[in-house]
Amino acid sequence: MLIINAQVPGFQSLQQILIEQDKIIKIAPYIATSTQTLDAEGDWISLGGIDLQINGALGLAFPDLNCENAHQLDKICRVLYEQGIDGYLPTIVTTSIEKIQRSLSTIADSTHPEILGVHLEGPFLNPQKRGAHPEEFLLPLTIETVKQVLGDYASIVRIVTLAPELDPTGETIAYLKSLGITVSLGHSQATAAQAQQAFDRGASMVTHAFNAMPSLHHREPGLLGAAIADLKVHCGLIADGQHVSQIMMDILLKASEYDRGIFLVSDALSPLGLLDGLYPWDTRQIQVTDGTARLLDGTLAGTTRSLFSGVQNLVQWGVCDMGRAIALATTAPRSAIGLPTYLNQPARLLRWKQVDEKIQAHRIR
Repeated sequence: MLIINAQVPGFQSLQQILIEQDKIIKIAPYIATSTQTLDAEGDWISLGGIDLQINGALGLAFPDLNCENAHQLDKICRVLYEQGIDGYLPTIVTTSIEKIQRSLSTIADSTHPEILGVHLEGPFLNPQKRGAHPEEFLLPLTIETVKQVLGDYASIVRIVTLAPELDPTGETIAYLKSLGITVSLGHSQATAAQAQQAFDRGASMVTHAFNAMPSLHHREPGLLGAAIADLKVHCGLIADGQHVSQIMMDILLKASEYDRGIFLVSDALSPLGLLDGLYPWDTRQIQVTDGTARLLDGTLAGTTRSLFSGVQNLVQWGVCDMGRAIALATTAPRSAIGLPTYLNQPARLLRWKQVDEKIQAHRIR
């Protein structure tokens, strides 16, 4: 198949996309072929989304996974695929080692190609920036505690979020890197100097930029300032309008030149796909109002909005154009974890349309 007259994130002018044996073979302004043709009529064509931080869906929180509810992963994968998500990292937030191990074991036994691995958000977090993470389960950051948490499941863990100031030696970052795990800095009080040390030792990501870290300051730019200045670092961004203001998103994207280092995450909690209301969350409860989830004391816990709602918001708010917004949810997260984009990738493509200020993504393959 040949798709013609397509706008493709990361490419200039209209492109043609050649697909053979369900793989993207070539993207170019003109490709001569006699194969079947689909005219995109100037619409945006992209790969599916990749969500590197999603905590649950349809009422199931990933830290609560076990052999009895593992079948719900089928429904979650199907719902996310229908939303346009090709892959995701089930995110396990701070909880007991027993529950972490049980969830990892359940995911390791699953056969869903959409699950690209696991994101461990904790338990190696700074108590002063723990946010909604329960303090009683936070652990010191040492190689020994890392081994205890990972157990026999290091091979399926793709990202670990940690506070680098908890280990001034940097030994744990080096150990995680030796296992092929991406180290992301977050829930941290790290100074710019401490963060830069961590980046120099191999950390390459920041978890939900601006949230659970020191604010940008003109004399102490902190963790995020160091990340923005380092060309090798990728930053996750929650674009729901609650976690980060539109102005700060605009500043972050402009400072990163839009095309470098920033990717969208949903940070969605277990009520994703359900109505607003009161829901259990570990031993506590969260109140979901208009897609925003908070603990009953008002602490911001996350969102129940989809990854692509961030694309809609960025365009609607005028923070960036449609092509860049789509890239932030599709190619950017792939780059953040070293996945290839476009060529020789499965041709599971989305066609984007903007009607009455609403952006919709439809699968065309």
